[in-house]
Amino acid sequence: MSYQYLKAARKIICIGRNYAAHIKELNNATPKQPFFFLKPSSSIITPINQLNACKSLPKNSSYHGLNDNGTNPSPIFAPHGVVIHHEIELALVIDKYISNVEANEFHASDVFDAISGISLALDLTARNVQDEAKKKGLPWSIGKGFDTFLPISEFIPKAKLIKDRDNLQDVFRLTCAVNNFKRQDGTTNLMLTPLHKIIQHISTMISLEPGDIILTGTPAGVGELHPGDEIRCKLLYRDSELIDMSFGCEKRPGPYVYRET
Repeated sequence: MSYQYLKAARKIICIGRNYAAHIKELNNATPKQPFFFLKPSSSIITPINQLNACKSLPKNSSYHGLNDNGTNPSPIFAPHGVVIHHEIELALVIDKYISNVEANEFHASDVFDAISGISLALDLTARNVQDEAKKKGLPWSIGKGFDTFLPISEFIPKAKLIKDRDNLQDVFRLTCAVNNFKRQDGTTNLMLTPLHKIIQHISTMISLEPGDIILTGTPAGVGELHPGDEIRCKLLYRDSELIDMSFGCEKRPGPYVYRET
């Protein structure tokens, strides 16, 4: 398992509202064009397992950089007073500079050459923090950017996907279970904006660089996470399991308590 790709990430770009059923479950409006937001690299954590023990942190810290091998083994930390929602997503790892691409110049068959590989990610959201910020017209970076709010898997090189190099859109399934109860189960062919249009659209506003990570949206079934919960996520490629990762959830250390802005 390799996590070195995480050390090369210059930015993490997340597409919002890309599955119709997820839009409906949160009573959101369907966007007229794709929109996205950023998550900080300090929100990255990786699974704790036999090869990667939980990282030792300075007192009261919740982040202290990535290890030399790219890992940051950690539980999910739940900030006091925050309602956390899990959102399982396919992640694309960009392999080249992509800037100002015209819509008619980038197609489904171009995605394979644009990426080095893929991974599986959880876009964790502080839902009450985000909802308050949106209601008041304030930025909602904090609602997406708390430490540990980007649990992410090992890297899957694109060579494992080569038989679908002309169209990667319809070959993935994402599942998520909390305490052995399935919450999310969706396929990437349900995306409102497909992978090639996501890459092209972002490039017209923010140039993509090698190592950048794009989260491509979440299917329906988002729900709450609480201290003591265990969340298990899987990525399947043509019904063959590529990734199986799990994270526990604990109370966040430090002084933060959610208060209305």
